[in-house]
Amino acid sequence: MWLQTRLYLLLGAMFAIVYAAIVVGASAIGISSFIFYAFLAVGLLFLQFMIGPKLVEFSMKVKYVSDAEYPKLHAMVTELASAAGIPKPKVGVSPLPIPNAFAFGRWGSDGRVCVTEQIIRLLSDKELRAVLGHEVSHLKHRDVTVITMLSVVPMVLWYVAWSFMFSRRSRGNTVLLGIGAFALYFITNLLVLYGSRIREYYADLGSVKLGNAPHHMASALYKLVYGSARIPKESLKQIEGYKAFFVSDPSRAMTEIKELKQIDLDMNGTIDQGELLALRSQQARISTSDKLMEIMSTHPNMVKRVKHLSELV
Repeated sequence: MWLQTRLYLLLGAMFAIVYAAIVVGASAIGISSFIFYAFLAVGLLFLQFMIGPKLVEFSMKVKYVSDAEYPKLHAMVTELASAAGIPKPKVGVSPLPIPNAFAFGRWGSDGRVCVTEQIIRLLSDKELRAVLGHEVSHLKHRDVTVITMLSVVPMVLWYVAWSFMFSRRSRGNTVLLGIGAFALYFITNLLVLYGSRIREYYADLGSVKLGNAPHHMASALYKLVYGSARIPKESLKQIEGYKAFFVSDPSRAMTEIKELKQIDLDMNGTIDQGELLALRSQQARISTSDKLMEIMSTHPNMVKRVKHLSELV
């Protein structure tokens, strides 16, 4: 409940910031100009919301597959969707050379769960089921919609800042208001990233609630890090703008490998229940640079994420 509460508190705080910006901005430069930019930002967000799934499908080269083509994958998704109490999402497979999974959709009946061919080959059945449970939980929580709503806030503030600082009427107080709006744009951008990290913890918890053992989810994440670290940088550039959809951030894999070694005590490439239990009573060691990197990331630090899973054992 605390993870869910934090998401909703964040949503309320973000729109309170926008409301305050509207009140101040409208009184400073005239309501018509400000409302134009606000509606422009909301309109762009709505357009993104409507065409977003098609853009994801195109960028990820998603092919929706039948039960006959991938019976095991369909069986897992069907079982997890039933347990989550949501309509069964479409099941897709992507040929991208990256071991990962992602979920997206506009609303409850429009859900899609997709995996790459690489992740099917990399993970065991139980680990794959845990990852699919994570993605189904995203759809159940509708947190994709929440993050989409949150992202409108920095978008509005960016237009406000630009208008105040560079319009023909920009002078004195309006320039100062523009600088203030730009500062709020930067802060709210960080808050959107924070919300994105919360939803990853929330989906991990959701996967466990759907019957997946925490160590299977932890082991899957561990394998994804190692699998992603082998990917050429050219392949990562193809999906840079969509990595927030993934179960893990492939661009951070190289930096996460070193810190994850403290968890895999027997160095066999997986995380078993004993290793996860051992982590629960320990302090996770995370470098200062990685803590700073996390602030600018859509995903939590992987060691912290596995530590959270250890508390669910």
